[in-house]
Amino acid sequence: MIEVRPFSSLGGANHGWLDAHHHFSFAEYYDPKRTSWGKLRVWNDDIIQPKSGFPPHPHRDMEIITYVRTGAITHQDSMGNKGRTAAGDVQVMSAGTGVRHAEYNLEDEPTTIFQIWIEPDKHGQPPGWGAKQFPKSDRSGAWSILASGKGDDGALGIRADARVLGATIETGQELAYDAEPGRHVYAVLATGIVEVNGQRLSARDGVAISDTKAVFKVIEGPAEIVLTDTL
Repeated sequence: MIEVRPFSSLGGANHGWLDAHHHFSFAEYYDPKRTSWGKLRVWNDDIIQPKSGFPPHPHRDMEIITYVRTGAITHQDSMGNKGRTAAGDVQVMSAGTGVRHAEYNLEDEPTTIFQIWIEPDKHGQPPGWGAKQFPKSDRSGAWSILASGKGDDGALGIRADARVLGATIETGQELAYDAEPGRHVYAVLATGIVEVNGQRLSARDGVAISDTKAVFKVIEGPAEIVLTDTL
């Protein structure tokens, strides 16, 4: 099964400082057909204006992965962590038993992010945070595992039977991903235009995939793809 979810079909709200688009039901946006995709609960496409951001707020029992598309995000939390994550890089927060954090765009330009929430395998674990640089050159023409609960070397750790992957592919290139039986794969195109098994996907469109091999063929590149694979 392959279901393209065009950017134009997403829910969302423009708060001035934040222009948010939701692939799944979130906050005041509710669509009973789009509440989750397996253990993937949230995929938000956010544009955060300069010198603004999310003030301190709580989370618990959720794996929160932030993929920075452009600009940079600065994180600070109640565990004492603080860090700046720039374009192409990733941060992960395991909310566990509870954590408060703030995220700000302290840059002079808008910051764009994908924020992904995955339900953990177990509740009540201690909270944690981490960030890592992922040079785009390392994932040119191939999948790079950015975050994983399966012990993959070089990936940020999450507490779920899941992976978050990224790839950058050029015009005319193809890259496949095999959605194994029982798994839920969701991909969003950050840049470019691709065909997925013959269906067209433009920048910021999403696609839900299950029980099939998906072949991403780049029509207009470079195409930057972020993908989750969960139960």
